[in-house]
Amino acid sequence: MRAVHFGAGNIGRGFIGLILSKAGYEVTFSDVNDSLVELLRERKSYTVRLANEAQETFTVSGVTAINGKHIEDVAEAVAKADLVTTAVGVNILKHIAGGIAKGIELRIERGEAPLHIIACENAIGGSTLLKEHVYALLGEEHRAKADAAVAFPDAAVDRIVPLQHNEDPLQVTVEPFFEWVVDESQMMEDFSRIEGIHYVKHLEPYIERKLFTVNTGHCSAAYLGYLQGFVTIQEAMANTQIASLVRHVMQETGSLLIKKHGFELAQHEVYIDKIINRFINPYLTDEVARVGRSPIRKLSANDRLVRPALQAYELGMSPTYLTMVMAAAFLFHDSADPEAVEIQADLRDIGITQAISKYTTIDKDHQIHQFILTHYEQFKQTAVS
Repeated sequence: MRAVHFGAGNIGRGFIGLILSKAGYEVTFSDVNDSLVELLRERKSYTVRLANEAQETFTVSGVTAINGKHIEDVAEAVAKADLVTTAVGVNILKHIAGGIAKGIELRIERGEAPLHIIACENAIGGSTLLKEHVYALLGEEHRAKADAAVAFPDAAVDRIVPLQHNEDPLQVTVEPFFEWVVDESQMMEDFSRIEGIHYVKHLEPYIERKLFTVNTGHCSAAYLGYLQGFVTIQEAMANTQIASLVRHVMQETGSLLIKKHGFELAQHEVYIDKIINRFINPYLTDEVARVGRSPIRKLSANDRLVRPALQAYELGMSPTYLTMVMAAAFLFHDSADPEAVEIQADLRDIGITQAISKYTTIDKDHQIHQFILTHYEQFKQTAVS
């Protein structure tokens, strides 16, 4: 069995590539990093190490890579694949759609077997978004045939993969925990199940639980930790005040999840405890800068902060802690992060009120907007004093 995975970075190698390889797939990575592609071609294997006391290691073998800048090579690989997956970042999906579209055209012309394409991104409806990008590049006839031969099931993925500081550029260190959930209602009939993937008929409760707990909690630790000068998530979570605030944020989103999806309170508290223990894993060193990066995306309307805050507000809740984290995100200033630099420039040019509306799409008369503004001014006063 052959899989094509877009994105040969740490998540691609340390999570998706590892699972697919263990399930018996020969994995071809597609990436635009020339040196990384050449190294994978040369070695055809790499090592994944678990961040636990035993430091368990796994060798992922039988892999290769193609250069994502060579569209014809990408299309040919997709045409021959039994499965296509991605882990490139939701904003990059549009850039890989061209090769996938050409590959689908080749499959249709050759009468290849049905294909599943799964976007493993930190986003709601990632595969659906990828399908929109791909279908925009297909002609009407190919779109009609693709409807019967290609499926884009949405997925939720969860594994902490920190920035790497290994001598071997292909080695990846990952946390032991992982979760890969796929919406089987969007898959072809008689699909082959892959060991390591959990299939569900309704994905939304799972992806919102993950996004609003893991991702929301993680970025909360990063933005609040940044304000107090901490370099790593582990250092931030060792601070009792920050740890308490992060738990409050997760309990706030938990109240929404319980009310919306019917999760049991006791079970969700256990889930929160498990996530916090993952954040404080002493065998991981996860930088605040990595977790907090791309604040524009994290502050967008459909992501981990604004989406749960608005949903909670609509259900009669007051998202006090979520709006606190949003305010902290506007104060995240990493000069190496283009999105953080852009926000800081806007704060200087148009001010916080317009910046909140611009990045969250929340009108200045909305109460949540006022909450964010109040927290922001409080943070600024604290910094000055």
